[in-house]
Amino acid sequence: MSKPNLALVGATGAVGTVMIDIINSRENIWGEIRLIASARSAGKKIQVHGQDLTVVELSEDAFNGMDIAMFDVPDEVSEIWAPIAAAKGVVAVDNSAAFRMNPEVPLVVPEVNPFAAKSRPLGIIANPNCTTLTMMAALGALHNKWKLTELVVASYQAVSGAGTPGIDRLAAEIAAVATNAEAGLTTDSVTNTLEANSLPLSDSPWAQPIALNVIPAAGGFKDGGHTSEELKVRNESRKILGISDLKVAATCVRVPVQVSHSLAVHATFANALSASEVRELLEAQPTVVVMDDPANDVYPTPQHVAGQDPTFVGRIRQSEDFPNTIGLFAVGDNLRKGAALNT
Repeated sequence: MSKPNLALVGATGAVGTVMIDIINSRENIWGEIRLIASARSAGKKIQVHGQDLTVVELSEDAFNGMDIAMFDVPDEVSEIWAPIAAAKGVVAVDNSAAFRMNPEVPLVVPEVNPFAAKSRPLGIIANPNCTTLTMMAALGALHNKWKLTELVVASYQAVSGAGTPGIDRLAAEIAAVATNAEAGLTTDSVTNTLEANSLPLSDSPWAQPIALNVIPAAGGFKDGGHTSEELKVRNESRKILGISDLKVAATCVRVPVQVSHSLAVHATFANALSASEVRELLEAQPTVVVMDDPANDVYPTPQHVAGQDPTFVGRIRQSEDFPNTIGLFAVGDNLRKGAALNT
């Protein structure tokens, strides 16, 4: 049986780079690997499994002879090009939000609903948002045993969720505030320090400083005061888990962390459960690592999780006041677990 040919669309972006790193670190299961990006990146050479591959410009012909195409590009690019790839008989696996809520496109997390990938009328499989993915392997396992009914989530999202511009901006802001020991001690002193270092907020992905700060607005604002990230957590969780009436409340916050999203999860189930039972079940999951010994300061943090594949879970505890409810803290590398690996 011949090996399938793979196209990586967005190969030079933040997640595309991680995809290539993962491919290089694992057995080569692919035939031809074709790296595709914008005209700006075309011609660049990237080593994949010991071979220097030349990035080609995104075009209809770029999908000729391919079996699978993995897309990590903006929504508006996927919206155009994923159907073009699918029309050529290529299975398009898309990491953008363009098709996630389309009823004819499966939204797949392999640990939770791998069967959904078999039904793809449009030839497209969608990958969930990185925030939703951070908790999904754990929640899927818990739902299978105890039936999830309600979910309250607060996310603490790394700047790499905004791509390379987010990573670069945080690095620049950290360097700037390091020049002023008073930054953050008085009103708008961080903003003033950034401006003094030629880093106006008008040049930032965010309307507020990210260094020495948190921004309670991950994603754009939508009707009702919810952000797009918060609505993704609600809607995608319902679709992946197959719970159309799941009650979800989410608050998504951008924090000064380069890589790895963290989620404080408050989950209510139809059936009684205990923290020890939850811990035992999660320890048995192949893509979940339990770090849960708070008495000895053992719990997951972004700086520990960055660069690793699994979802890390800790702070597992039973609610004092809400029946059948578990609290936990989940952390996942948003570029790997939250995007590249699931794609």
